[in-house]
Amino acid sequence: MGYSVKDLIYQGEKSGVHNWQTLEGSSFYWHPDWLHIAEDITGYSATATIAADGKKATQNEATQTIVDHLNKNDK
Repeated sequence: MGYSVKDLIYQGEKSGVHNWQTLEGSSFYWHPDWLHIAEDITGYSATATIAADGKKATQNEATQTIVDHLNKNDK
């Protein structure tokens, strides 16, 4: 089956950290200064590296990285 962006629920941004949740309840976090997504709000536990086109990743690139990470681990 696989995940898509539609399977993520954007929870908003707090102190610059953006949060998404899956329907299953997993949370993922990203800050524009991070080149990774994390499973904790501090960002210390990197889950996946964002392949960014520019120097800083965009919110769309972070979202796609979460989807790619979920699909990679869903196999």
